[in-house]
Amino acid sequence: MDIQRADLPAVLGGKPSVTLDQQAANRWPVLTDEDEQAVRRVLRDGNISTHPVIRELEQDYAAFTGRRHALAHNNGTAGLLAAFFALDLKPGDEVLVPSATFWASVLPMLWLGAVPVFCESEPERMGLDPADMERKITARTKAIVVVHLWGLPSKMTEIQALARRHNLKIIEDASHAHGARWRDRPCGALGDISVFSLQGDKLAPGGEGGVLLCDDDAYYERATCLGDITRIIELPTLARRFAGTSFGIKTRIAPLSAALARVQLRHLPERNVVRHANLTYLSERLESLGFHTYRAPEHIQRTYFEFMIRHDPERIPLPLDGLIDALKQEGCQVSAPRYPLLHQQPFFTEGRWREVARLGERGNLPDYSAVQLPVTERANATLLKLPSFPHPCPELLDQYAMAFEKVARHAPAIAERLPAPSARTS
Repeated sequence: MDIQRADLPAVLGGKPSVTLDQQAANRWPVLTDEDEQAVRRVLRDGNISTHPVIRELEQDYAAFTGRRHALAHNNGTAGLLAAFFALDLKPGDEVLVPSATFWASVLPMLWLGAVPVFCESEPERMGLDPADMERKITARTKAIVVVHLWGLPSKMTEIQALARRHNLKIIEDASHAHGARWRDRPCGALGDISVFSLQGDKLAPGGEGGVLLCDDDAYYERATCLGDITRIIELPTLARRFAGTSFGIKTRIAPLSAALARVQLRHLPERNVVRHANLTYLSERLESLGFHTYRAPEHIQRTYFEFMIRHDPERIPLPLDGLIDALKQEGCQVSAPRYPLLHQQPFFTEGRWREVARLGERGNLPDYSAVQLPVTERANATLLKLPSFPHPCPELLDQYAMAFEKVARHAPAIAERLPAPSARTS
C-alpha cells in the first residue's frame, strides 16, 4: 500500500480511520436483568400508581446528595416548575439564566410570570459568567438558574458569593451532572433548590422522571402542594388543607420509572468511571491537536452526560462544517451541538413568551430580539459533539484519535477543496 495515501483522510481519497462497530460502545442506557426484576416487582405488587418504590427513590436521592428533602416528579421539567413555584416567584420577578441549555431550565418559570434574563456563558466551562450576571442584576432580580452543562460544574464559588451579596436564590439544574462533585460536594446539593432529570439519555435514567431536592421545609411544602396530591395530606402544617385539590396540576412520578431509576442510580458510580476513563484518554489525544475538551480543574470531579469539544480554527484552519464533514467521512459520529441558544429562538424573539407569562403591557419587559451574547454565540459556533463512549472501547477510541489527527494534519489541503463560504451556507 502507498504509505502516503494511507495517511490521507478519507475526504482527500484515503481510507476511513473508524472501521469498528460503534453501536455496542455507545449503547445507552444499560438495562439488565436487575432493571427488569425491579420493574417486575412493581407489576407483581399491582400498585402502578403510588407504589412505595417512589419513596425509596426519594430516600436514595436524599442520601446521594445529603439533602433533607427529595420529591420525585414525572419529569425534570415538572421538577423545575416546582422549584420556581417553591421560591414563590411573582409576576415580573427576574431570574438570571443561561442561553446555552435545554429549554426546560428556563421556560417553566414563564407560567408563573417570572422573566428570564439571559447571561453570557464563560468560555472555560460554558456555565454562567459571574461577571455578566453581576452587570444584569436589577431591583427585580430574585434568583439564578445554574446549569452544570454536559456534567461540568459551574463556577460556584463566584456564583454563590454573588447570590449572597444580592440576596438571590439559586436553582441548580443538575440534570447533566449525576455524580459530579464541586469541592467535594455533590451536584444536587449546591443550590437552594436542585433538580435532576431522569430522562432516558441521562446518566441515571428512569425513562422519564425528575427529582427535586432541598433542605428548606417551606420549599418542600410548596413544591408538594403544587402537584403531589397524595403527599399533601401528610404535611405537618395547615398546608394539608389543600389535599383535596393540590394547586391544580399533577406531577407524581410513575412507579415503573422510579423502579428503573433506583437501579440506575446504584450503578451510576462504576458507569461514570468507564465514561470518565474513555473520555479523559481521548481528551488528551485531542488536546494535543489544539481542541479544547473542557477537562475539569483539580477541585472538580466532572461527569460526561455529553462529550463536547471546542474547535480552534487558528490551530486547525477549517470551518466547523468542513471539519464535521471530514470527520464524518472518517467514520466518526460527530455533529454540532443539539441545544440551540435559547435567546435566539422564535419563542423569545417573536414575543410568544408573553402569551405564556401573561404579563400584559407591563413595562420594563425585555425585547429578546435585541439580546446579544457575543461570547456565548462565538463559543457555541465552534462546538463539536462526539459520542460519550459509555462502554470500554480502547481500539475505537484510538481510531477516533487517528481520524482527528489525520484531518488536523491535512486541514489546509481539505480547506482548499471546500466551496466558498456563501456557497456552503446557501
